[in-house]
Amino acid sequence: MDDARSRNEQESGRRRPASSPSPSTVSVHPAAPRLLDALRERLRYMHYSLRTEEAYVYWVRGFVRWAGGHRHPREMGASEVQAFLSMLANERRVAAATHRQALSALLFLYREVLGIDMPWLQELGRPVPHKRIPVVLTHVEVEALLARMGGNGVTGLLAHLLYGTGMRLLEGVRLRVKDVDLVRQVIVVRDGKGGKDRVVMLPRALDAPLRAQLQRAHRLWQEDRDRGRAGVHLPHALAAKYRRAAESWSWFWVFPAATISSDPRSDAVHRHHLHEKRLQRDLKAAVAASGIAKLATVHTLRHSFATHLLQAGTDIRTVQQLLGHADVSTTMIYTHVLKSAAAGTASPLDALMMTMRGRIGDVDVDVSGDRDDDGEPDRDPGIAAREPVCPCYRATPSSTARAISAS
Repeated sequence: MDDARSRNEQESGRRRPASSPSPSTVSVHPAAPRLLDALRERLRYMHYSLRTEEAYVYWVRGFVRWAGGHRHPREMGASEVQAFLSMLANERRVAAATHRQALSALLFLYREVLGIDMPWLQELGRPVPHKRIPVVLTHVEVEALLARMGGNGVTGLLAHLLYGTGMRLLEGVRLRVKDVDLVRQVIVVRDGKGGKDRVVMLPRALDAPLRAQLQRAHRLWQEDRDRGRAGVHLPHALAAKYRRAAESWSWFWVFPAATISSDPRSDAVHRHHLHEKRLQRDLKAAVAASGIAKLATVHTLRHSFATHLLQAGTDIRTVQQLLGHADVSTTMIYTHVLKSAAAGTASPLDALMMTMRGRIGDVDVDVSGDRDDDGEPDRDPGIAAREPVCPCYRATPSSTARAISAS
């Protein structure tokens, strides 16, 4: 009787056959997507950004795989987490910021997803972040870089806009038509870092190029309307509240993508904004073509914007508002670039060689003047590439403050 019942349960699928593995030997790979789905759901519930979601999922998946893939994080504790973080620091030699990001992902997993708030979570040490001086381009280098980028169409315009406004990369590519005010010459940056809004100036030199870009974007918007395509993505469920807003011209992208794509979260098919990697690739090529030896990225344009404003005499509070910093101490890093002790201190080598002519290596050195032996001005190409004494432009505190007060 028991054999017949067992056979019926096996045939109906309510009981595993005797040859099937026990629960203790079953791999957790089928359960891993459920864990990651719960992690994504909690991150979205707490309104974390898509970039943070991708980073946290990456580290949690890496932690599970590092543990062998057969143990659930609930079954692991302080020793496993500490060993994983030690592996990142000692074997993979990740930076302190990367180490802190991995730790934050695991803390979020245990506290917010698994509901575990043990004392050992508080005992995990965080690496001390190191303050780094940002890479800043000189006026001459920015001029050469933007000249190279000018022929790249939409990415060239975007590079000019990021340097002229101090916006971040994603803030630039996510610009909506409604947030560009060509009359008041301001741009409203919506949902920036930390979910904050701010107002930045719109460079007058970009008035005509931006109008031309808006015309190109309008043609794509009209093409989507003629073909009955879905509108653009709207944040915070605004598409449910304003059902026609996604198809309106006001919410369209200033820098739309050339093709249609699917949303990474909702899988909805619509026109996205320009992919940020396009600008990153074009700017990297322009840096190499310009002969700039610095490790310049798109974010370097933002650093250069702030430094050049301070160099031109703009008040640091105004620069803080334009950059969207919550604390002025964050903006103070750019004053360290300007007022470094090394920048205004003469080297003792210059004093030693002031009245003599020497030879260092294979190069004749003459620091007594700026003329060659024949009396002509020195033609050293390095001299021409130096930063000019006066800024290439003058931005007064009042001109930038008007951009803030215009909102």
